[in-house]
Amino acid sequence: MGVIGQGPDLRLLILGNSSAAGVGVPTQSQALAGRLAFGLEPYARLDWQLVARCGDTTPMALRRVRAAQPRRADVAVVALGVNDIMRGTRVQRWLEQTEALVNHLTGQMGTGHVYLSGLPAVSQFPRLPNPLRWTMGHQAERYDRALRGFVDSRDDVTLIPADMALDASVMAEDGFHPGPKVYATWVDMIVTRMRADFNL
Repeated sequence: MGVIGQGPDLRLLILGNSSAAGVGVPTQSQALAGRLAFGLEPYARLDWQLVARCGDTTPMALRRVRAAQPRRADVAVVALGVNDIMRGTRVQRWLEQTEALVNHLTGQMGTGHVYLSGLPAVSQFPRLPNPLRWTMGHQAERYDRALRGFVDSRDDVTLIPADMALDASVMAEDGFHPGPKVYATWVDMIVTRMRADFNL
C-alpha cells in the first residue's frame, strides 16, 4: 500500500491472484500495482492497497478481502479466473462467485466502481502442453464471454479486455505469468479507461 501523486483523491484497491501480486517480473515497479501507481500519479493523489495471493481462486479472494478489511476504495481492479479454470470450476458457478465478490466490494465495502480484468488467451501460454493448453484455452474463452455478459448487465463494473498476443517474447520466463510487456499493456488500458471515467 502507499500514497503517491497530486490532484484529486483516488482510493484504489487491487485484488486478485498471482498476476495481481506481480509474479513474473523482478520488481513491483514492473508489476500491476507499481505500474498503476506510477501511471496514475500524474493525474491523482492515489491511495492504493494490494490484496493478492498466488493461487487464489475467486472465492479465496473474497475470503481474503473480507479478512483483510481494507479501507474503502473508490475503485477496485480485480484479476482472477485462471486458477478457477485450473480447478475445474464450471462457468456458471464461477460467474456466481464473481458476482458475490463484486457485490461485496460495491455493497459491504462501498467501492464505487470495479474494473474486472478479462481472461487472457490461455491457449497461447507457452508453458502449457497440448491438449491441456487447448482445453484450458477453450474454457478461458467461455469464462470471458460469460464475464462480458455479466459486465454488460451492471453500471458499476467495467471490463478491461485481455486482448493481447501472449507468446514467449512477452510472457515471464516460466511461460505462465505475465512479463513486463504484458503488465505494461494491461496497465495502459486500465489507466486510459480510469482517466476517461473519472475525468483525470
